[in-house]
Amino acid sequence: MAERKVRVRFAPSPTGPLHIGGVRTALYNYLFARQHGGDFVFRIEDTDSNRFVPGAEEYIQESFKWLGIKFDEGVGFGGEHGPYRQSERREIYKQYVRQLLDSGKAYVAFDTLEELDAKRNEISNFQYDAHTRLTMTNSLVLGKEESDRRIADGQQYVVRFKIEPGEDVHVHDMIRGDVRIKSDILDDKVLYKSADELPTYHLANIVDDHLMEITHVIRGEEWLPSAPLHVLLYRAFGWEETMPRFAHLPLLLKPEGKGKLSKRDGDRLGFPVFPLEWHDPKTGEVSSGYRESGYFPEAVINFLALLGWNPGTEQELFSLDELVRTFDISKCSKSGAKFDYQKGIWFNHEYILRKSDAVIADLFAPIVANNGVDESLERVTQVVHMMKDRVDFVKELWPLCSFFFIPPMEYDEKTVKKRWKAYSAQQMTELGQVLGQVEDFSIEGQEKAVMEWVERNEYKLGDVMNAFRLALVGIGKGPGMFDISAFLGREETLKRLHRAIDILK
Repeated sequence: MAERKVRVRFAPSPTGPLHIGGVRTALYNYLFARQHGGDFVFRIEDTDSNRFVPGAEEYIQESFKWLGIKFDEGVGFGGEHGPYRQSERREIYKQYVRQLLDSGKAYVAFDTLEELDAKRNEISNFQYDAHTRLTMTNSLVLGKEESDRRIADGQQYVVRFKIEPGEDVHVHDMIRGDVRIKSDILDDKVLYKSADELPTYHLANIVDDHLMEITHVIRGEEWLPSAPLHVLLYRAFGWEETMPRFAHLPLLLKPEGKGKLSKRDGDRLGFPVFPLEWHDPKTGEVSSGYRESGYFPEAVINFLALLGWNPGTEQELFSLDELVRTFDISKCSKSGAKFDYQKGIWFNHEYILRKSDAVIADLFAPIVANNGVDESLERVTQVVHMMKDRVDFVKELWPLCSFFFIPPMEYDEKTVKKRWKAYSAQQMTELGQVLGQVEDFSIEGQEKAVMEWVERNEYKLGDVMNAFRLALVGIGKGPGMFDISAFLGREETLKRLHRAIDILK
């Protein structure tokens, strides 16, 4: 049999914002598809109509657009295997439900919620399976004629998959190897509900994966328990030869303590767990997003790629193209990956350093303008060049850099006590005279004249520079002093010096 073209899919449910764990799953699918010259399909699983949240589908699509993860076909992209929204495939699923019923691989069950609850109270750890199904209200007990009559009368029902006991089910996982499970521990899962005429996740996924020619299913570890059922369903349909290969990714774990990463962890520790800011249409609650928090999409991608996968080298910074070339699904960890959000911040800092001063200046310029400063992009770029290595996010530049554009109106009390000596006013007056006479006000020109003056008068360089910094900046922080004064220019530098002398004495 000819080898099939690799086709993978990402199939979120529009029940709320996209969790960062879902983003990582999509990323690994994308990398796998690109690496093998395959297709990446975007499918929407909206069979659970009760949990549908308006705006969620659009949010998911916008998230991937921002992240730069591109799909080849699916909802919003078109393709030959549509429709790609499960709610639009009702009639397709009904054919396959009928096929399972006709072949005796499934049966109709009429048990009400009250009857099921009563059975759970009666039997500890009750499971609807080969041992209990003949004590329940279903077509296996009632017979076809009675079952058909009930359906004709409009009685609600579900279709359950009939799992035979005593069988070893093998799931061949690309990360975990051969996973073997006894069919006895599986229950007769509901595949279809007459109430909304929609299938459950289990049936819809199998049918869609088969019809859309999906070759590999790469998904979160939480879906591993359902994999044996999916294997059995493929067999029941006679689709063994086209069964996709599975890969179940490790969970994303809390940054501290045990358990799966949750939104509460992000709220408590101050980091996002969603790619974009999410406004809950039901509660009005606003949840932070990586985009609005100031992260670069490339940094988020790089950070997520290394959560659960290791390239086997010391390299940490990868472009998306480099990830495509390097990624190996078999090198994913079997155990969960701790969500080190501080590492995510580190990645963003590294991407600030990697980006050109011009790119960062384009992002910083509107912040400068919003603070009432009319400054040229060229001047903003000069400031970025001096200061970008000191921040993790572009938004952090303004508090650090505002002194370049706005003179200090007050002077930090602690710095004044520590750095402004009894003789500082006299020294700054002299320094002003030196700088006023320097012909070349470049960094080098200033530095040469000032250093000669300091040596000639046997002043302590630290005392001079600390007082100079306080006068120009208002606090004891910032880049090199001659970088600052060269940027400010002679007139502004002398104005700030004289003001500090007048106020601090």
